[in-house]
Amino acid sequence: LSGVKLRAPTRTTTTLFTELGATPIGMPVPAVPEALSKGVIDAAVIPWEVTAALKVSELVSNHTEFPDNALYTTAFIFAMNKGTYDKLPDDLKKVIDDNSGLAFSAFAGKTQAAYDEPSREIAVKRGNNIIELSAEEVQEWKDASQKTIDDWVKEMDGKGLEGSKMLQRARELIAEETEAQGEEKSEAEAETPAQTEEKAEAEAEETKAKTE
Repeated sequence: LSGVKLRAPTRTTTTLFTELGATPIGMPVPAVPEALSKGVIDAAVIPWEVTAALKVSELVSNHTEFPDNALYTTAFIFAMNKGTYDKLPDDLKKVIDDNSGLAFSAFAGKTQAAYDEPSREIAVKRGNNIIELSAEEVQEWKDASQKTIDDWVKEMDGKGLEGSKMLQRARELIAEETEAQGEEKSEAEAETPAQTEEKAEAEAEETKAKTE
């Protein structure tokens, strides 16, 4: 990655790409298309699901992807100022409470995952080059990432946190959720079109009932 101007999504990936010789550039996802078109960046690390909306497949011709697991995993948090929440009337607090928590997290995650394949298909139909790394190449990335991982663990330990235990638990959760997603995908592929439509209608009714 020597000399590559690369949009990095997180502080940890910024550290990794710096170690690999790239020039990481931080920016919000909506800024990526303009940055690519103007040459501010040469490449961007983004999930497939956002490429369709940003028309990234029209701006680049090569896409590199990791098989099975992705390059990195991160967490999204919907946060609200507690003071603002406390000032709301009880009926509005209930609307927020009823549409928060585990159920909403699962809904948001499924929504993002559902757009990965359609967005990837757009790039394929345009004739873009999809580069899937081999197992050997993935291992090279893992080996190159080890210093960044070790430094993160030391940083967490220095803050009084148990870096190694946090890392191990994160890996366990990734493995658990990846397996669960695989099972859901297999079930979805086994559904008939009628079953899929019926399931979608049921989920829509459930969402509507929660918001009423």
